Amino acid sequence: MAPIIDVIIYLLWVLSIIIIAQAVLSWLIMFNVVNMRNDFVRSIYEAMSWLTEPLYRPIRRVLPDFGGLDFSPLVVLLLINVLTVFLAGMGNPSPYGT
Repeated sequence: MAPIIDVIIYLLWVLSIIIIAQAVLSWLIMFNVVNMRNDFVRSIYEAMSWLTEPLYRPIRRVLPDFGGLDFSPLVVLLLINVLTVFLAGMGNPSPYGT
């Protein structure tokens, strides 16, 4: 069971890296450092959005509107962190039985 948990933890880590990269890329696009007219940039941004939007959508329905700020990536990263800690605890049971 531990190798499966290790793979899940690794995939959660990769997902968190994708979320952070998407946030940085969106800031670069917003401040006109990177141009969305570039096909390569647009394809990377759309691929990242395709991976993360299903995670953000339910959280955006629950969170109140903060104007131009989107806190859903931060909430998803927090949930990934909690899930990783929980899974790491399942993979390494305590020797004391608790």
